[in-house]
Amino acid sequence: MRRFFIDRNAIVDGVAVIEGELFRHLVRVLRLKCGARIALADGQGGEFAGVLASLEKERAIVRIEETLAAVASGAAPAITLIQGVPKGERMEMILQKGTELGVAGFVPFLSSRTILRLSGDKAAERVRRWERIVMEAARQSRRPDIPEVCGIVAFADAVASARQEMKLILWEGESERGLKEVVERTSPPPSSVAVLVGPEGGLSAEEAREARASGFLPVTLGPRILRTETTGLAVLSILQYAWGDVG
Repeated sequence: MRRFFIDRNAIVDGVAVIEGELFRHLVRVLRLKCGARIALADGQGGEFAGVLASLEKERAIVRIEETLAAVASGAAPAITLIQGVPKGERMEMILQKGTELGVAGFVPFLSSRTILRLSGDKAAERVRRWERIVMEAARQSRRPDIPEVCGIVAFADAVASARQEMKLILWEGESERGLKEVVERTSPPPSSVAVLVGPEGGLSAEEAREARASGFLPVTLGPRILRTETTGLAVLSILQYAWGDVG
């Protein structure tokens, strides 16, 4: 049974109305017919099964037949990835794989060493594309929720707005405090974690000091130098293994 995300407000009195891009995908790409059974998720933990009751010119009507048990999201802390925006398609990979690994939210930022520069309409369009990528990744991995993708912000705003219980910064200038040590010494696990990863060129010493002043704890993953698109995903995997539902 195919599964799709839908706005919770589109479900009223046991009937779901599908319009716009999702309607076109159902009809023109998947070529679903009346009578097809589909699953709908509202992105907030609600899961429903229904039947495609009718196809109109610009919308489809789904008759909800049952409420499904949502896929368990595990007991991991809510992890927010604060990611320096890399060039090319690397950010898209980070969003996709981070969603699969259970990230609660993404905060993309621009810093002094960011190569890619985005602002205005271009930045807004890029974020909308990222939201679509995250939604599709959540659908394919059968997540009951959709991670939030914040608008692109400056580095100073990204660190100042972080309110998580634990805040980690992956910085090449840290040589003593390893992530393993932090995980082993933290009990019980925090309810929320922020993971800060710089762009291709890393973070400057001044930015690292600014992050520490905002409560971020510098940690290292060891002697290996990882690319920006690898670093956050490695940390997410480790935290989910230690505190979440991986493994």
